[in-house]
Amino acid sequence: MNVIRKLLSKKVCLTGGLISVAIIFMFAGCAAPPKPFDPGIKGPQMLVEPGVVSIGVVSMLRTPLVFKGKGFDPEDSVFITLLNVKKGDKLVHVPIADGNVDKNGFFTAKVGTLAKVSELLNARLGSNKKLETTIIVSRPPIAPGKYTARAVSMESDKIAVCKLVIEAPWGLDDLKDWIGKKKGKIVEKK
Repeated sequence: MNVIRKLLSKKVCLTGGLISVAIIFMFAGCAAPPKPFDPGIKGPQMLVEPGVVSIGVVSMLRTPLVFKGKGFDPEDSVFITLLNVKKGDKLVHVPIADGNVDKNGFFTAKVGTLAKVSELLNARLGSNKKLETTIIVSRPPIAPGKYTARAVSMESDKIAVCKLVIEAPWGLDDLKDWIGKKKGKIVEKK
């Protein structure tokens, strides 16, 4: 009887654990619907999708971080910086994206891999023996928190701001980063 209980409890725990992991993976990737622009604002405005991103290496690199704006002069360009990011013992403005404004005054600016690696993760790009791109982590990433992103027009004095929340990595992020290290895609150098 004890043997049956042990086997049954192991089987139930394993099945329950697998179902729990499947549910976590299923809902961890769900995103919120895109945010609309505020129709009450007549001047330039900007938003970021998603508004919250994890600072885990794999999560940061796989999450498309896109700034969208409106109310700028047609055919202009915008330069997007993250304000007051602590680098060492100084607060600096970090350039993370740029984009072109279309004929209707809208822009879309995607944060590229190099900006994510060098400015947000404080890491470097490298390659392994198979000549695959690797992320070399030797310093901690920027601190989790609520940051202000600012879009500045290149040809006029128009400016728009929005908030970007950077979260600390959590269990699933740590698991993804651990797998990346085991595969040789993430290299830690202390």
